[in-house]
Amino acid sequence: MADRRQYVPTGVPGLDHVLMGGFIREGFYLLQAEPGSGKTTVALQYMLGRVAAGEPCLYVSLTESLADLEYACDSHGWSLDGLAICDLTAEAATLAGESGESVFHPAETELGDTTRAILAEVERIRPRHVVFDGLAELRLLSGDSLRYRRQLLALKQFFKQRGITVLLLDDRSNPFGDIQPESLVGGNIILERSLPEYGKARRRLFVTKVRGAKFREGYNDYEIIDGGVVVHPRLVAAEHHDRFERMAYPSGVAALDDMLGGGLTTGTTTLLLGPAGVGKSTVAMQYIANALKTGDRAAVYTFDEVLETLFDRSDKLCPGLDGGIREYQASGQLHAQQIDAAELTAGAFAHEVRRAVEAGAGVIVIDSLNGYMNAMPGDRFLATHLHELFSYLNQKGVVTIMVVAQHGLMAGVMSDIDVSYLADAVLLFRYFEAGGEIRQALSVFKKRTGEHQRSLRELKITADGVVIGEPLAGFRGIMTGTPQYEGKTGMLPGDADGGGGR
Repeated sequence: MADRRQYVPTGVPGLDHVLMGGFIREGFYLLQAEPGSGKTTVALQYMLGRVAAGEPCLYVSLTESLADLEYACDSHGWSLDGLAICDLTAEAATLAGESGESVFHPAETELGDTTRAILAEVERIRPRHVVFDGLAELRLLSGDSLRYRRQLLALKQFFKQRGITVLLLDDRSNPFGDIQPESLVGGNIILERSLPEYGKARRRLFVTKVRGAKFREGYNDYEIIDGGVVVHPRLVAAEHHDRFERMAYPSGVAALDDMLGGGLTTGTTTLLLGPAGVGKSTVAMQYIANALKTGDRAAVYTFDEVLETLFDRSDKLCPGLDGGIREYQASGQLHAQQIDAAELTAGAFAHEVRRAVEAGAGVIVIDSLNGYMNAMPGDRFLATHLHELFSYLNQKGVVTIMVVAQHGLMAGVMSDIDVSYLADAVLLFRYFEAGGEIRQALSVFKKRTGEHQRSLRELKITADGVVIGEPLAGFRGIMTGTPQYEGKTGMLPGDADGGGGR
C-alpha cells in the first residue's frame, strides 16, 4: 500500500535516511538531548532549510536568546534572515506567576503575556513549521505533572488545528516522575554524547518512535562540524546489492597473480597478514597502483602512516609518471585519506568509505586494522561494524584489501585482532633468515573463490617495485622464522637473476 503521507526534509544530512523520508508534515516531534549535544543546531538546520524552500517558519525560544541563536548561526556561516524569531527568554518568568492555570488549556480564561505573545506570533506569521525551544522551562514552570501533561496536549492540539509541523526541544532535565514527554508526541529523537578516555566526544542518535511510520532503528553516529550536524546512518549491507561480473583483478606483478590463480576476485575481501615492515602495505599499494594505471578509481585509508610517507615509498610503483602517485590524487582518480585516530567514529569511517564507493572506487585499501581497532577502543562491536562494512563492499563488487600487523618480527604472533573469518583470501607474510640475511617470504594461505598456489615465495621490495621469486622449494621451517635449507648447496632459488623474481 502506497504511503500517502507527505514528508518534510529535516535539513540535516543523513537524518532523512534514518527517518525514511524526513519529518511527516503536520507531525509533532520531540528532540531530546543534553546541553551541548547539538539540538539547537539541528533545529536551526531544519528551520533554515524550510525558509530556503519558501515556507514561513517560526522559532519560539524560552531558553536561547536571539543573540545566542545569532552566535550559533555565525559559527556555521548561516544567517537568520527570513526566519521569524519569538524570543521569550526575558518574559518566560511571567509563566511562574500563572502556574495555577494551564497555558493552552481550552478552559483557560486568562492568558499570560507569554501565551499571548506566542499566539499573536502564530496568527501573524501563520507558519508552516515551528520550533518550540523550551520544553524544560515549560515543565519547570508548570508546577506539577498533571498541569504539564495538559499543557503539552493543548499545545499539540493548538498546532494540529493549524496544520503546523512542530519540533519540540527538551534538554531532558527535571523530569516529572513517570510523566515522559515522548508518550505525548508522534515522533521522538534522542541525541547522546559521551567522552572517551582520549579524543573528541562521541555522539550518536537514535529514534524511539514515529507514530504510523517506519524508521531505522538502532544507533547512528553523528558529528557537529563547520556547517552543522551531519548524521552517519548505520550501514545495513543487505540494502545494497549490485549486479557485477566476478573476475580476477590483477596486481600487475605476474608471479603474484600466478600465486592467486590470476588475481584477487572482485567482490571479495583480502587480508594481508604479517609482522611490521615485511611489505604488506607496499603489496597493497601495488594493487592500488595497477588499478590507477588501468583507469580505475581507488581509495586508500591509512591509520598508521602519514600520507606523504606512504606516497614517497609508493612512487616506485608508478614508474614514468611525473609526480608519482600524487598525480592520481590530484586528478581525483585516487582518494587517499589519513585517518585521525582520535577524531573519527566507526560510523563516520563507514560513511567515508561508502562515499568513495559511490564515487566509483573499485579497489579499497584499509591500512591497517590495528590502527582502526586502536583508534576506537571504547567502541564495542567493532568486529560487527567491520563485518557490515566488508559485506557492503563485497556486494558492490569492490576489491577490498585490509592490512593487519602481527606481533613479533620473525614468525609473528597472532595479534588480538582476529578478522581472518571475514576475509575471502589471506596472504601471509613472513621474515626468515638465510644466507646471512633477513629475507621476506609470501604465501597464499586461503582463497575462497578459486584455486591458488600453496608455494612459499621470496618477496623483495626493490627500487623498481615488488618482485616475487621462484618457489622456495629447498627450505622447510620458513613459517617459524628458522628455516633449514635442504636443497643443493649454493645460491638460493632466484638469486641467479639478482632480484629473486621474474
